[in-house]
Amino acid sequence: MNRHGGFQQAAKGKVVAEMNVVPFIDVVLVLLVVFMVATPLMTQGVHVELPRLGAQPIEPPEHPPLVVSIDAAGQYYLNRGTDEKVSLDLATLGQQVQQALATQPGSPVLVRGDRDVSYGRVMALMGALQDAGVPNVVLIAQAPGGAP
Repeated sequence: MNRHGGFQQAAKGKVVAEMNVVPFIDVVLVLLVVFMVATPLMTQGVHVELPRLGAQPIEPPEHPPLVVSIDAAGQYYLNRGTDEKVSLDLATLGQQVQQALATQPGSPVLVRGDRDVSYGRVMALMGALQDAGVPNVVLIAQAPGGAP
């Protein structure tokens, strides 16, 4: 590139056009630095407060609770007093919970899940309880060093 317009003439009188890429490289390097600085500042997902150990027990309910249990095999059970342990499918469980809430609308619904049960089985249960009209579900956990 010459000092009079950016074109050079070859020895035989032909014009040779050369592109100046230095400003392009400068812009690319500045963008690279901006993205390198900004990337660690971006967070993935939603910030959640994880549960802490040693929480206070909940207050006793006005009505006896409905306790839905899921064992390690993924079988569902509904404890309503002295009922025997009879495995239920989700549709039947939902109907029985809906009937129980119709007679005692203030009854809390507690879920006891084995720690080895899959997340999908728990979510299927939560969906069935929501379909049955349960407004709130309490998940039962074991206190550290305590009985369930």
